Parts: sequence; C-alpha cells; structure tokens
Amino acid sequence: MTIDFSKTNGLVPAIIQDHKTRQVLMLGYMNEEALQKTQRDNIVTFFSRSKNRLWTKGETSGNYLKVVSITKDCDQDALLIQVNPSGPTCHNGTTSCFADEAQLPFLNQLEQVIENRIANQNANSYVTSLFQKGINKIAQKVGEEAVELVIEAKDNNPNLFLNEAADLLFHYLLLLKAKGFGLADVENILKSRMKNG
Repeated sequence: MTIDFSKTNGLVPAIIQDHKTRQVLMLGYMNEEALQKTQRDNIVTFFSRSKNRLWTKGETSGNYLKVVSITKDCDQDALLIQVNPSGPTCHNGTTSCFADEAQLPFLNQLEQVIENRIANQNANSYVTSLFQKGINKIAQKVGEEAVELVIEAKDNNPNLFLNEAADLLFHYLLLLKAKGFGLADVENILKSRMKNG
C-alpha cells in the first residue's frame, strides 16, 4: 500500500470504523511507522501528537481495535480502517468518539438488543425464553412468521402485511444470532454476489 505521507508533514488521518455496524468510532493520525506496525500486528497503532510517540489504541484500557481492513483514499493521503473493537473506543467510555452525533442504524441496534438478551438470560425476556427452547424452535418460529407474511401479502391490508414483515425480520435476526452470525455476514455474501454478476 502506497501512502503519501509528505503532504501533511509525515502524518495521515486514519478514520476508524466498526466493521460490523459501520459506525465511525474515531479519528487518529498515523506516520509510516504506525501504519507498518498496524499492518504487522493487526491492532491499530497511531502516532500520538500529544505524546510524540507511537500509541497503540487500548494499551492502557485494553480496548484494542482489531484490524479487519485498511483502505486508502483516492489521493493516497488518508486511511479508512475497519475494525472489530474489543470495548468502548472513546476515553469517555462511549462506543464512538462521535457518540453524541452518531447513532447506529436501527437494525444494528436491534441486533445488539437481541445479543444482550441472549447473553443476560433475563427470565422475563421473550428473546431469552425462545432462545432457551433451542435452535429448532427458533427456526420453526421463522417458518411460521414467513407463512403468515405470505398469507398477508395476498390480502390488501398494508398494516397487517407490515406487522408480519416486522415479525419475520425480528425472528430472522434472532435465528442469525442463535447460529452465531449477524446481518454483516449476510451482507458480505450479498455484496460478493453483486460483484460476481
């Protein structure tokens, strides 16, 4: 990867983006050594302008940014780095340094809610109760919701149709999580199909 470090006195901006949610997490700066270390270790390392040294994000907090991909911009003087964060990115404890302005797309928020309810096993949660019944029951529920959606598609009641569509999508997300996957995994397959034809 060829980056032009000369335009900005040896530093280029590096935009950090969550690979799964696409949320922008932070902006940092890299010199050539920081980029090489990031590529070698697959953990984001910046050049800290205040400390005047290399700084691996997470070296004190443990909230590392694990590299998924690094892309340069068209002028070869900025980087977009997609990561899997191991905790909050901002030193304030928020997911993103742009937390006040940025909000996850709703389906990503819903995925997180489902994931949290599976992890926390709250007895009063519908997600928990269905998850505890096992994969066969979850898959059966997806099938039932799909049939109900097809039935409503044949009628002329948009409200019932949209509600069944919402039920199907919700249970589909639950099935994905129960199988250890998420929307990003499905998106990647769809993207590869677009490229192939």
